[in-house]
Amino acid sequence: MQELEYPFDGEALLRKKRALRRELSAQPGLVGKKVAILSGTTVGEVKNMLELFLLASGIRPVFWESPYGLYYESLVFDDGSLAAFSPDVIYMHTSVHNLQNMPSPADSAEEAEQKFAAEAAHWQGLWQAAARFECPVVHNNFELPDTRVLGSFDAVAAQGRVRFVNRMNALMAQWAAQHANFYVHDLCWLSASEGLSRWCNPAAWYAYKYACDVPYIPTLAHSVACIIKALFGKNKKAVATDLDNTLWGGVVGDDGPEALAMGSESPDGMAHTALQQYLKDLAGVGILLNVCSKNEDSAARAGLRQPSATLHEDDFVCFCANWQPKDANLAAMAKQLNLLPDSFVFLDDNPAERALVRQSLPGMAVPELTCPETYVRTLDRAGYFEAVGLSADDKNRVQMYKDNAARQAQQAQFSDYGAYLRSLSMRAEICPFRPGQLGRITQLINKTNQFNPTTRRYTEAEVAACMQSDACLTLAARLEDKFGDNGLVSALIARVEGAQAHIDLWVMSCRVFKRELELAMFDTLVAACRECGVHTILGTFLPTAKNAPVKGLYPSLGFELVAETPEQADYRYSIPASYAPQCRCIEVQYTPNDAQTQEATQ
Repeated sequence: MQELEYPFDGEALLRKKRALRRELSAQPGLVGKKVAILSGTTVGEVKNMLELFLLASGIRPVFWESPYGLYYESLVFDDGSLAAFSPDVIYMHTSVHNLQNMPSPADSAEEAEQKFAAEAAHWQGLWQAAARFECPVVHNNFELPDTRVLGSFDAVAAQGRVRFVNRMNALMAQWAAQHANFYVHDLCWLSASEGLSRWCNPAAWYAYKYACDVPYIPTLAHSVACIIKALFGKNKKAVATDLDNTLWGGVVGDDGPEALAMGSESPDGMAHTALQQYLKDLAGVGILLNVCSKNEDSAARAGLRQPSATLHEDDFVCFCANWQPKDANLAAMAKQLNLLPDSFVFLDDNPAERALVRQSLPGMAVPELTCPETYVRTLDRAGYFEAVGLSADDKNRVQMYKDNAARQAQQAQFSDYGAYLRSLSMRAEICPFRPGQLGRITQLINKTNQFNPTTRRYTEAEVAACMQSDACLTLAARLEDKFGDNGLVSALIARVEGAQAHIDLWVMSCRVFKRELELAMFDTLVAACRECGVHTILGTFLPTAKNAPVKGLYPSLGFELVAETPEQADYRYSIPASYAPQCRCIEVQYTPNDAQTQEATQ
């Protein structure tokens, strides 16, 4: 919905919130999540706006609110209502107004330090209490004080309140770095980006006890929603960008590559170079860059060979420069990358092209690009790629997709698909979940929509609980071949009850679809089940708008259908006494948690 895309009109959203809520709530496929809000200031419109942005991200929130100002008591001394709510995420909406031990200029350095220690203990006790609920906790850090008795010295003096707030924010950042499931919402940066004098309107505080001026409440809610949607796998994964007057200034086919505006020779060139650098930085954390341009292919590539270009041909996974409609090219690009169109952000300076893509591919994000000077800010503020962690697999993702392109090129040389798979010399390492994998496994679970029969989501704490439970079988798989390492690409959780194991969750990255890894995973699951006396494996398929690729997964593995409704299909597999492994093209190494290695070539 364009009204909720950055840059949005906050005051208009506040006026139209009921109509927007009705429209957004009617969307199909919304995922329900329980959000507990513990607030030290007024939260009414914050909750309303947060609901809109979460609905726009595909999440239907159900809220629990603490009484006004009782965030600490409601969490530390829970009367049972918060535990009964069983939140999927806790949002702690506090601000600088909730700091209780701010120093005074008249304090000695020792007194100021004692006040900081007391404040730190207060918040650390709160964070420890929040961890009991074993769900993600999102907490505002603190905006800077609106006034400074000591002027600039306030940031230096032991008694300075600016220094005090900066130290509190550093403490919170350190806590987040050391504790899984704790995430900082950077209210300090957000308020500064809008301007502290505008953000901190005393009238809004005195009259309504809002932590920011009312027109900025949607900005605050959008920023929080970006973190929550990222936690539940709703981020974008790829950028498809136009070239002429988007990635560079000018038209390469008319002006020639040497005349394009890039580099530091002109304001226009610097603006386009800033976008190129921002995209290059996104690629460094795993966002896939692609070209979608109406151009001659040779001319388009020549533009990226210009000495002032920051991005070059090898920075892109797909390069599509032709005269076909862009919506058709984008749909083909998504298919080539095995991604859904709603995984993409499309950048184009031409409003007609943007309108076409919005109409033809409604799930694809299409930000309004007006003038080159604002391209980076528009893309950055939209929150498409909000990070809640950064793994080695994230940093290597672009190379993994390039390796996939090499695999596809090799596949074209084979008429027999089995021969092609064998030519890849694939090797898989499959093992029960390990502590060092928890972040990546949780990320994979929450980002995977296609190969996900139940579309269930787990927090890192829940994944850890499964790893430690004797009632759960867990499997995680890495896959590599002669073209490279795909990283950790599959995870499975099965709950054991007596002689039965029910597959509660099974996900696999789209990078390795149709490579027999699902067969290797199932072979390993069967072996693990037999070791613990399980004779029957149960599976469930819950259809969604995105997981159609695995509708036939269980029948293909030999499961029998035992019950089916439009909302659910249940399957059963009876393990035969002489099970024959189904995977033929992957060399599998299974490493149990006891570190004894069993190898099987299949």
